[in-house]
Amino acid sequence: MATDQLSTTFAALADPTRRAILARLAEDGEVTVNELAEPFPFSVQAISRHLKVLERAGLITRGRTAQLRPSRLEGAALREAADWLEQYRDIWEGRLDRLAHHLREIQRKADGDG
Repeated sequence: MATDQLSTTFAALADPTRRAILARLAEDGEVTVNELAEPFPFSVQAISRHLKVLERAGLITRGRTAQLRPSRLEGAALREAADWLEQYRDIWEGRLDRLAHHLREIQRKADGDG
């Protein structure tokens, strides 16, 4: 079964370790697997598996510099996910605005009755 890019992106982002890896890459730029593994209680192999998931999702690319394979953040897949989420922002903001208005009306009526 083929999976669309957005589903692959959200599946990769569902894991907190992978989100932490992305945050580190956003902050530090290119980082090696060994450097990425340092703060985690996981093996380098486990971090490497996380990197493969992120790479398949298009969230990172992995280079080859001599014997190192530094990873770096790629923005296109994240941008696609953010754009998809953004379309729902107006809907939820509208609902929250209506709720706030309704609550103000209830409060106004309660204050008038007191």
